[in-house]
Amino acid sequence: MTKIYTLLALTFALFLSACSPEPDSSPQPTSLLVGGKYTVINYWAEWCKPCREEIPELNALASQYAKDVVVYGINFDGVNGEALIALSDEFGIEYPSADISLAQKLGIPRPIALPTTVIFDPEGKQIRSLVGPQTTESLAKFFATKN
Repeated sequence: MTKIYTLLALTFALFLSACSPEPDSSPQPTSLLVGGKYTVINYWAEWCKPCREEIPELNALASQYAKDVVVYGINFDGVNGEALIALSDEFGIEYPSADISLAQKLGIPRPIALPTTVIFDPEGKQIRSLVGPQTTESLAKFFATKN
């Protein structure tokens, strides 16, 4: 149920930011996601074995480093709505998942390989794009070098 509310909140926040009459004064999508933390956006797909193996690592990262990092999943195949929630549950994804429109609004190009992980700094600037499976340890070391 929490995933439903998270998905709805993300969609509503992005909708509101897109409807502002003054583009310069509207909040940017990155400011809606970052909130003073590093933001990790991970593309995944049902058919991608390395993606499946990476999910527990990202769950651990989201849980252990919640004070400094927020993790979002983006389904590469464009699954959204209830189907995305069901698929996220089936794969044991504990962090929020969003549809591909979130990545488009953030200006993240569709990756050519999976899994792909994109990292934003606490100010909302994209600082890294990582191709291939990540671990909690490798990502934690990356964030430790940034602080």
